[in-house]
Amino acid sequence: MMKLKFNTVAYLQQIWWFEVDGEVGFPFPAGTYSLFFRLHLGQPSKRFGRRVCNTEHVHGWDVKPVRFQLCTSDGQFVTSQCFLREPGKWSFYHGGNFVVEDGNTSTKIKFSMTQIDCTHTKGGLCVDSVLVYPSELRRVKPFLSCS
Repeated sequence: MMKLKFNTVAYLQQIWWFEVDGEVGFPFPAGTYSLFFRLHLGQPSKRFGRRVCNTEHVHGWDVKPVRFQLCTSDGQFVTSQCFLREPGKWSFYHGGNFVVEDGNTSTKIKFSMTQIDCTHTKGGLCVDSVLVYPSELRRVKPFLSCS
């Protein structure tokens, strides 16, 4: 498993346009991999040692879906979209799968998550990290799939 954790957790209180993108190059062992974005609807915090979540600013994610894209240096391209759901907890949203044929060469992955429809505002989203798992681990950990 490879976890690409951002330096700080981004909390988006209210926005019109949303786009997160990145890339990584790595010599993955041969196999099939899945990429996930770790997201949270609402602002998590601790109060008196207990985890709490403020969902006051969560809105707009049920109006238009978020689009996930993934492409690799060898020409694989995947796109999916889904609505963000389940406020109050960290969720893994599936960004796509890719296959590494030759584990001796570096594979570059470009990934993105966008919601650029400017007809409505959206807010209350935390973006924590991107994870790359061998696909067989999907059965072990609960993930949210997109269409």
